[in-house]
Amino acid sequence: MQKELRLPRAQTPEEVGISSNALAALMKDLIDSKLETHSVMVIRRGKVAYENFRPPFAPQYPHVMFSVSKTIAACAVGFAVSEGLLTVEDKVAQLLPELRGTAQDPYLEALTVEHLLTMTAGKEVSILCDKSKRQWLRDYANAKWGYAPGEGWNYSNENIYLLCVILHRLCGMRVVDYLMPRLFAPLGIPRPFWETDGTVEAGGWGLYLTTESFAKLVLCYTQGGVFQGKQVIPADWVQTSIRPRVQQNSPDADEHGNNGYGYCLWMNTVPNSCRADGMFSQQGYMFPEYDACVVTTGGEIFSSKTLDAFSRHLPGLFVREDAETPAQPSANITIPSLPAYPSLLRAPRNAALEAHLEGRFILFSASLQQLPKRIGYPVSVMPMAVFFMSADKAGGIDQVRFRFGNDSLKFSWSEGKERNTVLCGMDGRPRKCLITLGGVEFIVSCSAAWEGSQKLHVWIRPLNSVSERRLVFAFHGRQVRMLPRSNPSLRVIGEYIAPYCTTMIPNPVLGGLLANTMAQVAIVAEPMHFGYLMPAYAAG
Repeated sequence: MQKELRLPRAQTPEEVGISSNALAALMKDLIDSKLETHSVMVIRRGKVAYENFRPPFAPQYPHVMFSVSKTIAACAVGFAVSEGLLTVEDKVAQLLPELRGTAQDPYLEALTVEHLLTMTAGKEVSILCDKSKRQWLRDYANAKWGYAPGEGWNYSNENIYLLCVILHRLCGMRVVDYLMPRLFAPLGIPRPFWETDGTVEAGGWGLYLTTESFAKLVLCYTQGGVFQGKQVIPADWVQTSIRPRVQQNSPDADEHGNNGYGYCLWMNTVPNSCRADGMFSQQGYMFPEYDACVVTTGGEIFSSKTLDAFSRHLPGLFVREDAETPAQPSANITIPSLPAYPSLLRAPRNAALEAHLEGRFILFSASLQQLPKRIGYPVSVMPMAVFFMSADKAGGIDQVRFRFGNDSLKFSWSEGKERNTVLCGMDGRPRKCLITLGGVEFIVSCSAAWEGSQKLHVWIRPLNSVSERRLVFAFHGRQVRMLPRSNPSLRVIGEYIAPYCTTMIPNPVLGGLLANTMAQVAIVAEPMHFGYLMPAYAAG
């Protein structure tokens, strides 16, 4: 397996024209704003000037990119264009004839690759479409037209999925395989995981990268497609991508979302600057004029708050080339670090109940989990935020088993055909484990503790994704109750989704009702689980 190539590091931020004072102000702002920031990396003149990770997140763990995936998919299109496999003027209906229905559709016949790249296609596929159905092409074909291609702007994941389908057919391979010798290997990026529909990459989401890999991709774009002196991404494609192909996105957008859109890149409020941008604040800021870029990963669903914070300090971090720059930072400057996420602290053990539970199975009622399954989001040990855009959603927690050690707990459970065991620290120190759910590998940080004499808390945080699962088990004889919760909570996520409901549903009354429901979604999506402790002989 290819090893991750590390970027060179500056001895001090000032070495590459970055103010330590300004960096300290940025980090203090991120912390004081209580943002769910997982990592920050600042690069100038090809060197990393500053990096920080919020424990237990760390440099070696790939992180879900969400819509940053779109930028990489668009980059793959750029390679295909440079190799003569297609042009941005090519008609989508000719490339994907199965989109055609029985009747002539003039809008479809006018749809081009450029329209997909710039989100001006006109198809309005609901964000609530169940990605697990694996009928994304049919969903796209059946979606209504909001406007003729090129006459409006509407952000749609499915536009980029179509691009990946096109690339797969033209190249005869997956997009990751196509990009390995062209992009990932030249940047020293190990083969990344990218979710698929079984064959083709999701395109608009599902890519996982380390912060370092993300930074190298953003740096390459910032430097006109050049990386460490070699032209990697075609220069003309980069120049076209980072300039607004659409001057105005949506009149209803905030200041960060209405400055124009390139090829799967957002224009910033700062002139001649753009960003790759993914849900939950995966952001890569490009400042070609300053030969600088900044990347951040996180779990902050209100990404406008993250954009606000960085906008208060960018490009102010970068000292102008014609200004005198001290070689060393000012004396007594301390740049604050992102505070560690809390884990469950050591609590008194419950020897009698632990002995009673040891190795025995807990079976939960399947009927109570049917409603979350019907809405497309079955309850999993991974929170809904982790699987929101996944094709293979895990879910249906059952056959729970505890095995207690001196300072830890082995927590085992089944979800569908997958069974996992994690080691949870009970001494105040979380343990890291590897699990597989929904076909995706997760590195998780786990802790557990007793509350009083009857309740056991288990916290599981995926280190390559967002949100933390918090399970509370309550024991009463053979009866067991399990309350699943997440942090950030589903109530917060519902508040984020609610405004989109009114735009997705034409009827304002129904849209408003759904918006109110989404704000209370936790009651439905994370119900109390009722189960029974099996007899000791059944534990095997």
